[in-house]
Amino acid sequence: VQLQASGGGLVQAGGSLRLSCAASGRTFSLYPVGWFRQAPGKEREFVAAISYGGGRTVYADSVKGRFTISRDNAKNTVYLQMNSLKLEDAAVYYCAADQNRFGLPIAKDDYDYWGQGTLVTVSS
Repeated sequence: VQLQASGGGLVQAGGSLRLSCAASGRTFSLYPVGWFRQAPGKEREFVAAISYGGGRTVYADSVKGRFTISRDNAKNTVYLQMNSLKLEDAAVYYCAADQNRFGLPIAKDDYDYWGQGTLVTVSS
């Protein structure tokens, strides 16, 4: 599975962005997918994850109520809708897929495939 994240850019605080994670491979619809982010000088941290069928989601407390993860398996794509962006949301955002079909992990070490990252910049 190859993943490609896109949709990053420059946005003012309070604004919105939608990130996309497009995947190759017929088995993508069987994999849970997570979004992570990494700011300069910081560890990569969990943001959100969605189960393979889309019925379960989990969010980091820092984004709960502002971000929404969703997926369209017919398009092999997972989305991260980010609203009410804050300065502290600025980071490189990565999507990742887990080979364990029934998992919904929040630990980055549990993910098997990673995209290249897309940069989100938030201005005041």
